[in-house]
Amino acid sequence: GKLAIKTTTQLNTQKDLSLAYTPGVAHPCLEIQANPEDAFKYTAKRNLVTAGLINACDIIKKNIEDLKVVVIGAGAAAISCARMYKSVGVKNLIMCDSKGVINDSRDDLNKFKKEFSISENITKLEAFREADVVLGLSKPGTFTQKHIAVMANEPIVFALSNPTPELYPEEILAIRDKAIVGTGRSDFPNQINNVIGFPFIFRGALDVQAKKINMQMKKAAAYAIADLARNPVTQEVKEIFGEHLTYSKEYIIPTAFDKRLIVEVSSAVAKAAVDSGVARIKKFDLEEYKEKLSKMI
Repeated sequence: GKLAIKTTTQLNTQKDLSLAYTPGVAHPCLEIQANPEDAFKYTAKRNLVTAGLINACDIIKKNIEDLKVVVIGAGAAAISCARMYKSVGVKNLIMCDSKGVINDSRDDLNKFKKEFSISENITKLEAFREADVVLGLSKPGTFTQKHIAVMANEPIVFALSNPTPELYPEEILAIRDKAIVGTGRSDFPNQINNVIGFPFIFRGALDVQAKKINMQMKKAAAYAIADLARNPVTQEVKEIFGEHLTYSKEYIIPTAFDKRLIVEVSSAVAKAAVDSGVARIKKFDLEEYKEKLSKMI
């Protein structure tokens, strides 16, 4: 039987408890509290929407460089995701906030929005015309079926407002039945959820004592997540979601229950940290590290 129960961390206050209980989240939150602009640096959803974009393009046979992308929302998540999209090759990106398309004729733009300002003053509907991708990081109703109706015939639609998406999948598919649709919800296919990436990105970074999380590490995480979805689904995951689960328009990103995420994502992030020179640990054996991670499953 038990001889004693003893905490290994100081727990004198509620603050101590919160830091001990969620260390991977607490540290970034403290950094953002000290400097609110760091919200743009620590937003993790970008890795997931990028993984989804990579695989969606693979499935519909489109080059990322040729996409026309519309981002609905201009907060921390939208800015971070847009930067990540550009880092993997997106060239034509239009961002919309609550006042419309972000463009050079407006005098109300902060420095983050100016980064994505376009020269032409167009309407939101015009922005959607022949767009290949819409990334919703706003609120319900910020784009509608009339916007979907002017998009490309096989669009990629990420409606990530939670708990109610900008548009429900059935509303999107009623207009574009060949669309690839992702939401932030677990009751629809292609859930874009931070739990798929956040813990494993920090695991890889911490294990090599990375000085920071740079773009190389973020991209490595995105490609690792994308690659995992292309691999055969484990029987354990099939028992939860069904035998039908396979790489397709309805499965472009792994589920949060895929235990291989800790191995593939953490190792990719750790290697990228070492390769890009931000890891304090210099002696790094990738296969040995993956073996260590596999024992955690």
